[in-house]
Amino acid sequence: MANDYFKFKQFTVFHDRCAFRVGTDGVLLGASADVTNARTILDIGTGSGLVALMLAQKGNSEIYAIEPHKDSFDQACENVASSIWKDRIKVENISLQEYDPGISFDYIISNPPFFSDSLHNPDPVRSNARHNDTLNNNDLLSGVRRLLSESGIFQVILPYTEGNILIAQAAGYGLYCNSLLKIRPLPSSEVRRMIISFSRRRDKPFEKFLTIEHGRRHEFTEEYMNLTRDFYLKF
Repeated sequence: MANDYFKFKQFTVFHDRCAFRVGTDGVLLGASADVTNARTILDIGTGSGLVALMLAQKGNSEIYAIEPHKDSFDQACENVASSIWKDRIKVENISLQEYDPGISFDYIISNPPFFSDSLHNPDPVRSNARHNDTLNNNDLLSGVRRLLSESGIFQVILPYTEGNILIAQAAGYGLYCNSLLKIRPLPSSEVRRMIISFSRRRDKPFEKFLTIEHGRRHEFTEEYMNLTRDFYLKF
């Protein structure tokens, strides 16, 4: 049976009441974020609070995290309250469409729902967390355009196909892809995920690749270990 929590080097995330447990996508998203110059950060769909906690560990930003699912919100609040950064993370039980904090953000980050046409999970909570019926691309991009500062960065992790769709749609909202981290599970695998950074600047995108494992399970690449070393206990 899976544990009800996942322990990192500087914090612990309980996730037994959340729509989805701690996973590689969230860890990669948080680990790859460069929040050095960010004074304010918004985490859209924080779930267990994982990414918000990772970004709190990485800098001194004020972090706002929103989560519409009540049980996930409650658990995120508990995880934040038990961390050493509880005074810098504010969690709200609200959707992006309703969220109006009265400020703009230097960095907006999200591990969003991404399936639009595939078969839904019979569990409505898990289905909403992975299908974009409650937060489609237009809602996401509209919210980011409204809340992102003029020089801000928006970062997201998506599967390869869905990521390319978002890149094409984002241009219509004045948001342009500036960098792509293309992620392969194995050296022989196709790209499965992309971490995409957007801004209001129309720059030529910078691309790089990350491979997670060498070939056999749990034989991790040096680049993956270096990226996640500050968080995972096993590294």
